[in-house]
Amino acid sequence: MRPLPILLGTLLGIAAAGLASGHDERDYGRYDDTRYIGDPGGSLVCESRDYRVVRCPVRWRDARLVERLSGAECIRGRTWGLDRGGLWVSDGCRARFVAARGWYRDDDDDDDGWRPDAGWDRPFSLTCGSSDMRYRFCAADVGRGGGVWVERQLSESACVRGETWGWNRAGVWVDRGCRAVFRVDRRW
Repeated sequence: MRPLPILLGTLLGIAAAGLASGHDERDYGRYDDTRYIGDPGGSLVCESRDYRVVRCPVRWRDARLVERLSGAECIRGRTWGLDRGGLWVSDGCRARFVAARGWYRDDDDDDDGWRPDAGWDRPFSLTCGSSDMRYRFCAADVGRGGGVWVERQLSESACVRGETWGWNRAGVWVDRGCRAVFRVDRRW
């Protein structure tokens, strides 16, 4: 029996389990003993790495951006936002946030008291494109009653809803070369 390969295999397995569990000090989703990262009274830095959507779990009803730390723009509803799942950032936005209106009362409570600000439900345009024929998600707060439509196709590849593009409350996805200007009609 060779103890060294068994020991190495065991150590590698433990290391892989530790990486898979996400307990990295820089992990934005980590919990400490009793609270979410970003408790009231403090601030939270949330960063979109490699222009991907990153979710930072907080229990805030609303957030306020206090300091942009990236060269990329941080625009509420387009490159950052807040929903029941926490604070999200995308497209390279890196910023420091603080709680703006308090905490959610109860995770099971459907009426959390949060309502969008005046003017939140104004339609806007969003350009989203699939590079190298790959899937891409463009974050935008659509709201639970909103909708998204192709305003103008920019690619030679077809933009077909449900096949090469689609949307949900958190934004628009594109795939297989679809690139277009989308009209986002937000509704609460």
